[in-house]
Amino acid sequence: MEVFSFGLTQLMMSFIGVVVGIIFGALPGMTATMAIAIFLPLTYAYNLNTSLFLLLGLYVGGISGGLIPAILINIPGTPSSICTGFEGFPMTKKGEGTRALRIGITSSLIGGMISLICLWFFTPPLARVAINFSAVEKFLIIVFALTIIAALSKGSMIKGFFAGFLGVLISLIGQFPDNNKIRMVPHFLNMDLRMGFQLLPVLIGLFALVQIFQEAETGMKDPHQKADVSKSTRKFSFKDFKDQKLNLLRSGLIGTFIGVLPGVGGSAASLLSYSQAKNASKHPEKFGTGFIDGLVASETANNGLTGGALIPLLSLGIPGDSTTAVLIGAFMLQGIQVGPLFIMNNPGTWQTILIAMGVANIFMFLVMFYPIKYIVKVINLPRTRIYPIIILLCTVGSYAVQSGNMFDVWTMLLFGVFGYVLAKFGFSIPSFLIGFILGDDLEKYFIDSIKGSGGSLSCFFQRPIGNVIWVLIILSLAWAFYDEYRTKKKLKNKEACK
Repeated sequence: MEVFSFGLTQLMMSFIGVVVGIIFGALPGMTATMAIAIFLPLTYAYNLNTSLFLLLGLYVGGISGGLIPAILINIPGTPSSICTGFEGFPMTKKGEGTRALRIGITSSLIGGMISLICLWFFTPPLARVAINFSAVEKFLIIVFALTIIAALSKGSMIKGFFAGFLGVLISLIGQFPDNNKIRMVPHFLNMDLRMGFQLLPVLIGLFALVQIFQEAETGMKDPHQKADVSKSTRKFSFKDFKDQKLNLLRSGLIGTFIGVLPGVGGSAASLLSYSQAKNASKHPEKFGTGFIDGLVASETANNGLTGGALIPLLSLGIPGDSTTAVLIGAFMLQGIQVGPLFIMNNPGTWQTILIAMGVANIFMFLVMFYPIKYIVKVINLPRTRIYPIIILLCTVGSYAVQSGNMFDVWTMLLFGVFGYVLAKFGFSIPSFLIGFILGDDLEKYFIDSIKGSGGSLSCFFQRPIGNVIWVLIILSLAWAFYDEYRTKKKLKNKEACK
């Protein structure tokens, strides 16, 4: 059992993770998911608890860093920073760039802390309910998790389902545990693929190499606008938050709630919080002109998502988005199974997660708030110099997975090209990843359920908890199809108005 540990090493790892995460979040096109995938190999040098300080630092820093380009040059560093630019950029044009940045950073800290409190209170009781799950309920929970694919594939649901199915299929490559037969593997690759594709090279290929290939295609052009806060006039004051208490609490809770819902994502949290702030405001006409209510709402919800997304991940083993799906990979690589028994079997790791999230949010605030004039220069770094370093890190990390197995480097390259082709034809990479990660357990719990019922499929409809999960599956799919229909209808209306 992992023992809780907290000291100077953990603080250093958290600090490094936050700083690197901010850089990845601030550079348009680079994400927290990409940062975690690249730095996963480093976790082999440390135990899980120490690694979590690095990974959660990358997570919090990556989500927070997106506000810098959104406010300064109106280019969201992350999808969840879209609404931040609605108010932040007009403030920058009025000479209030530094003030806008510090308001956004402070809001991010408060949103992160609200979500951390919710994570602390709600994860254990949810896990206690889920602890009574049999193989049937576990199978249905994974099916429910796979419905995330529908939500992640808005606008092209058929392609999303196909990508998810492909991920499940590829996850089954290798040895079948019940009879030890090798399946779907050419004879000359029997030894290399006996245990299937290793998760880490797959992650690195899908989320690092794909991005680099896409940037190479466009020429890695630097943004036309350069960040500049030297002309800032009006100074920040904590008095700016005097009338924002309700807005902060509402937005933090909205962000946390959206984080709990699998597959909805940070952009939805930011948009919903922004719209609610506008509806509740006494001056809705000021939104879009540099009004701090909108900036506070967007950034508080943005970081409120971080703790919320960990609630279903740790209690049910359901990834809320591509970033938490990569975090599942981190746990798997360390031999830890997330789900109903996670907190009971790993109390030290659970405490570490809570502490690491709190420390990461505090470091995020300190690193970004005070030296902000220097931090903003990150977005002016030429990507032509950054990406070669990233390719080197990816290659070394993949090579080290199995102590120098060159096949893992080829795996990384293969899935990099594969992911690039998927994205090129409009298929969802996160959908493929979720299918790949959950496919093995989907098969395992299905077979266990069938064995326990003597081969009858009726076992999936006979348990009360299972029937509740069926209702959730149907509701999740119904909402996804409705959302898909609504999105297509809006697009048709826009085209008709042109």
